[in-house]
Amino acid sequence: MPDIREFKWKQCLIVRADIKMSCGKKCAQIAHAAIGAYEKADKIARKAWLDEGQKKVVLKVTAERQLFELKTIAERAGIPASIIQDAGMTEIPPGTVTALGLGPARSENLDRITGDLTLL
Repeated sequence: MPDIREFKWKQCLIVRADIKMSCGKKCAQIAHAAIGAYEKADKIARKAWLDEGQKKVVLKVTAERQLFELKTIAERAGIPASIIQDAGMTEIPPGTVTALGLGPARSENLDRITGDLTLL
C-alpha cells in the first residue's frame, strides 16, 4: 500500500483569470506570490510547511476585487498574504494586480477562505 501523506500546511496561490497573460507570465506571477507570502510567515509556519513538502494549490478568480477581499479576510485570520503588482515590462501595464499568495498556513484555515475557488 502506498504511503499517503496528510498535509497539514499549504500555500494557496491565486491568480486573476480576467487578464490576458501567457502561461509563462502567470507562472511568474504565481511564483512572486508564493515567495511574497512565505516571507511574511512566521518561523514555525515556514518550518512546518517546508518539512512537510511545501504543498501549494493554485486557484483563480475573475476580478481584482476578489484578490483584495481574500487578502483582507486572510490577514484578519492571521494568515500571511502578499498581493502582486506587475512591473509592466512585458505583457501587461505597470501596476496591474495579478496574483495573491496566502500562507504557508494550516490547510483547514486556508480552506475556510479559499474553499469556493476553482483550480487554475
